[in-house]
Amino acid sequence: MIYALSSRLAETALRIRARLGGSRALRQRLGMSPRPEQGDIWVHGASVGELTSARPIIEALASEFRVIVTANSETGRDLVAGWGLPAYLAPLDMPGATTRFLDAVQPRLQVTLEGEFWPLRSRLLAQRRIAQAMIGARISEKSARLWSRFPGLIGPVLERLAAVSAQDPYSEARLIGLGLPRAAVLPRLDLKLLTPAAIMPPESDANRRNMILAASTHQGEEEPILDAWLQARKANPELRLILAIRHPQRGDEVAALIRSRNLAVRRRSEEAEGGDVLLADTLGEMDRWYRRAGLCIVGGSFSDHGGHTPWEPAAYRCAILHGPNIGNFVDAYGALQEAGGARLVGTEALPDVLNELSGDAAAAKAMGRAAREVLLAQAGDPDALIASLRDLAVRAK
Repeated sequence: MIYALSSRLAETALRIRARLGGSRALRQRLGMSPRPEQGDIWVHGASVGELTSARPIIEALASEFRVIVTANSETGRDLVAGWGLPAYLAPLDMPGATTRFLDAVQPRLQVTLEGEFWPLRSRLLAQRRIAQAMIGARISEKSARLWSRFPGLIGPVLERLAAVSAQDPYSEARLIGLGLPRAAVLPRLDLKLLTPAAIMPPESDANRRNMILAASTHQGEEEPILDAWLQARKANPELRLILAIRHPQRGDEVAALIRSRNLAVRRRSEEAEGGDVLLADTLGEMDRWYRRAGLCIVGGSFSDHGGHTPWEPAAYRCAILHGPNIGNFVDAYGALQEAGGARLVGTEALPDVLNELSGDAAAAKAMGRAAREVLLAQAGDPDALIASLRDLAVRAK
């Protein structure tokens, strides 16, 4: 009651502000203009990251239903509009704004991405008997503790959800503990892994087996990688290297490091390729380099940067090597190591490991295969989730 009263008072003040020259974004979030078009399914995501991750799900639903997408940010809204779908700023969690939006859209199903809980929106949807779902749901331990102090707010929101696919088992358990009915739980799905899981990797051949990719390297990492590669190359002269640096503006600095070892360097920024060492000092081409390499050394893990995602090299069936600093992806690397798809390697042991894997094509291939299998298992089955959402939308006719 307090939440509803507070939101109503706040909305009154914001409507006055909007009429006195408020921004177009504020008017849209208050449901004043423009009036959204009608749709079967309303999908909501916070911003660019969430919406990009869920794009395969959104476009699959849009192939069968009229899908309306909202975001909390203008960049998120504009991103989806660029996909050719109707996109708007989401109505604020206020009675008038949400009512006006629902009057216009009249959805059968509302789908929220990842981790947003809006008590008033949930209640107004339930009053209209609009099915509610959440996919890629996640909630941290800290957030769960906070919500547990307000059971009268979070409990009803979770009880009204007809279908929830959590991002991980920890989020799923926390949501159940806060009141999510077990009957609403669907198989887990990590939205961020859908796009890499959909990649079709090339078959292994001699070129891939002899190509090492050092991906997203930082200052201080190129030197030991270059030295390790040079040592391994003594046993395998066919071994080649791609250095894909994290920050292209370091191109001159890294090119000098390569030349200091009496090596010729070819720079992608100069549209040069081939040779023994290719310096990938451009942006937006990582897929190109993963496709060429059979073994990937993930940067950011040998210096204090927390590592970078292992899922992109796993998508391309690369054997994965990484250093000890993987704080940003502890669970991911743990799962890959357990399955034999990744190996923790210190800089001192790197030459021996490169020499071992470059001389044992079967072992490297098995690592790459294991890495991709872990990716597919962690990503989950989007087809099953899409079918569940489709059934909810059809039943609501």
